[in-house]
Amino acid sequence: MPFRYFVKQLLLPPGILLLLLALAWWLRRSRPRLAGLCFALGLGGFGLMSLPVVVEWSARALETEPALERSEWATLAERADAIVVLGSGRERGDPAWGADQPTGVGLERERYAARLAKASGLPVLTSGGLHYGTPPTEAALMADSLRDDFGVAVRWQEGRSRTTWENAQFSAQVLLPEGVTRVVVVTQAWHMQRSVWSFERAGFGVVPAPVGFLGVDNARPLGGWMPEFKSIWQSGQLLNEAAGLVGYRLFYR
Repeated sequence: MPFRYFVKQLLLPPGILLLLLALAWWLRRSRPRLAGLCFALGLGGFGLMSLPVVVEWSARALETEPALERSEWATLAERADAIVVLGSGRERGDPAWGADQPTGVGLERERYAARLAKASGLPVLTSGGLHYGTPPTEAALMADSLRDDFGVAVRWQEGRSRTTWENAQFSAQVLLPEGVTRVVVVTQAWHMQRSVWSFERAGFGVVPAPVGFLGVDNARPLGGWMPEFKSIWQSGQLLNEAAGLVGYRLFYR
């Protein structure tokens, strides 16, 4: 398992917040003021992350690419040569299916990509490698699901990537020799900035096709000021994405 996984889990919430709470307990007698600060930061961080309204506000800063208009779907072939669907992990061995399956986020991307493919006639590439070395690839899981669940045949599979940067680089190795230089990229709206940045640097013209917007009216009671467990997961995704944007611009130039 890669070292960067452990570093990321510890330095980003909820890992860092749990460490602060553990540190507060450790220092409660020797450094009570510092312990109090660590406790306030840890507990306060969890509180903020649990609020749907914080998810909404945070997502707006990342979701800079607008959604495609439905009227644009049928004309995408005038602007692009293929559709690229980015992987998002997998659900391991659900007994209902008897095999690994795409995540709910992955299925959301697939559904949107299938609609775009049927409307435009563009061919599809799925991109995503092994999950910690365990086959099949995310690309293969998505290709099977697109065929079986949405009736869309996948022309290419890119099954080596582990990151968004590698999604772009390895997709370029598959598509550019085929003369595919313009792609519709399908991924979550909050992930689109980093995806467009990566694919443009891999040599593509990009048509963003974001889905799964979080920066919209949260439609919760009290405007989203009541805590929800789901919001903690969503906040974690957004924080990870913000860190990824900064990291990519520092290390991939």
